[in-house]
Parts: sequence; C-alpha cells; structure tokens
Amino acid sequence: MEINKNLGIWMDHSVANLIDSNIKKNNHTITSKFTSKTKEEALNRSEKGMHNKRQQMNESYYKEIADEILKYDHVLLFGPTNAKTELHNSFNKNLNFKDIKIDIESTENITENEQLAFVRNHFENH
Repeated sequence: MEINKNLGIWMDHSVANLIDSNIKKNNHTITSKFTSKTKEEALNRSEKGMHNKRQQMNESYYKEIADEILKYDHVLLFGPTNAKTELHNSFNKNLNFKDIKIDIESTENITENEQLAFVRNHFENH
C-alpha cells in the first residue's frame, strides 16, 4: 500500500508551520525575512522602497514554502490571513504544481496542537 504524502501548512505573512500528516509533530517552520525591523528600515528610505522590499522578501518566503510543497501529493494551506491564497496564486503558471492537490481553508490563530489536529482531521476526511 502506498503512503499518501500529505502536508498541512498553517501560515500567515510572517511564519509557516509545515506539518507532515505522517509525522506526529510539527516538522518544520519557515519564517519570512520581512520583519517589523526590516519594514521600518525600508520605510525610512521610502514607502515605495519598503513595498519593493516586502515583495522581494515575500517572493523568497513563498519560494521556500513552494520548494517543500513539491515533495508532496496533497497539501492543505490554512491560516488567518490571505497569505495562503497569495501563495496558491503564485503556483498558477508553474506546471510543477499541476499534479499536487491543494486545499485552502481559513482558520483563526490556533495553537500548534490545534494545527496538528486540524491537519490530521482534514486528511482523514479526504
């Protein structure tokens, strides 16, 4: 019997918790390099520069997450912000993601244990 390679990702614009449904703990955390300190430094130079810096750093953050997603067959993106949708939209033109089933769910800020339970429950029911 083949084991499904399922991944849950709770994310917002600053952090992504990657949870492999076959492992009983939180596997990996990816953190955006765009911090409030970076924002303040860029904003001191110019507002346009700050937006460019944010866009560059978000692209880097999303690429790091996308590289992990490519290792899986079925992915659940969930969390309180629109970061999950922005990430998903970045896949639209990339054929590497065409065979990966991606689900998107909105949730509140939830604890790590709640994230684990949410991922387990989602994949048990799909």
